[in-house]
Amino acid sequence: MSEIRLGSITGSHGIKGWIKIYSYTDPVEAIFDYSPWILRKGESEQRVEVNKGQTHGKKLIASVLGVESRSRADELTGYEIHVPRAALPELEEGDFYWFQLVGLGVVNREGQCYGEVSHMVETGANDVMAVTPTEESIDNKERLIPYVEERVVLKVDREAGTILVDWQADF
Repeated sequence: MSEIRLGSITGSHGIKGWIKIYSYTDPVEAIFDYSPWILRKGESEQRVEVNKGQTHGKKLIASVLGVESRSRADELTGYEIHVPRAALPELEEGDFYWFQLVGLGVVNREGQCYGEVSHMVETGANDVMAVTPTEESIDNKERLIPYVEERVVLKVDREAGTILVDWQADF
């Protein structure tokens, strides 16, 4: 996939066409660093330019060009916000975007395969890898493995497609 989902539009805000945004970026306001947005809902797709974005209490709101009424903003509710992956900043060596970990196989020090990363979960204390079993797995157990570098996650090898973990099978 050449695009990445950064958030969604959850509703309208006010009468001048502002929209409420739910952001997956960290920090959440970083979603405003990207424009244009590719909006998708079902088969519908459109590109919009962000005019202005800001925090409003505990939520994010944005103004996009061409949306100047509440009714037009209401029409955008439910759309997911995507941007081209090429728009994401380069990371330092050893850092990864979550989407780059999805699909990688997870193996422990003993060479036991647990499956592959299906998605990542943010818990507050640390991120967690949701690992679903594959044909190569030692069992059919789904695992939640903390993404704690050096203590649990020993090595991420994207070229080999694996994540080496210090995690016992009976956890």
